Amino acid sequence: MKKIRIFAYESKPNYKPREQPAAARANHNGGPEKATTHPTLLYMEHEKRLSTELAEHTGVDAARCYQCGKCTAGCALAPDMDMAPSFLMRLLQTRTEENDRRVLGSTAIWLCLGCENCVARCPMEIDIPAAMDYLRERSRTEGLVAREARDIVAFHKSFLDMVRRNGRTYEIGLVAEYKLRTMHIMQDVDIAPAMLARGKLNIMPERLEDNASKVGRIFAGTIDKKDRT
Repeated sequence: MKKIRIFAYESKPNYKPREQPAAARANHNGGPEKATTHPTLLYMEHEKRLSTELAEHTGVDAARCYQCGKCTAGCALAPDMDMAPSFLMRLLQTRTEENDRRVLGSTAIWLCLGCENCVARCPMEIDIPAAMDYLRERSRTEGLVAREARDIVAFHKSFLDMVRRNGRTYEIGLVAEYKLRTMHIMQDVDIAPAMLARGKLNIMPERLEDNASKVGRIFAGTIDKKDRT
């Protein structure tokens, strides 16, 4: 016959019952006892962490995530990420400097496509793509871009440079600048002749009229403004 072990809690002479909250207690004069704030709560209130700044700049509150994992299940690139979207949110919830640096140094923030499939599945409607945009920006400004993500960053820079100069994309210039940044000189060279023959690549760039006043204002109010600050 299977034995069942029963644990009995015996009273101990040095046992002290757990104190009730200050609001539920009263002093000997009948008045409420002055409440005190736990040091950990004070630390969390006054110590700014990545999750706090994320909420301030994007409105995305990582604390609302309860780790159901639906974002990860619906993410097409989750298998290629070094940390799943749900795990990334959990690291932000820990509010530690070490985990903040892990998030900013991850490849996951650079692999996100912004397809918003995670937002559609999330019961709390947490805007993870908006969080990823902010985390990428912070990763660059703090110099924590993962080595594996440097090619992605190089493509971003090359793309923005083409738009800044021409007002639109210029494929040959984009590819040339990307190859110079990454030194992947021979990558995809074999498909270039076929694309040229089919008219998929323009030899000369098509420039947007009055580019300086139109596209220039966009850069001046966004990227250039952040670089100056």
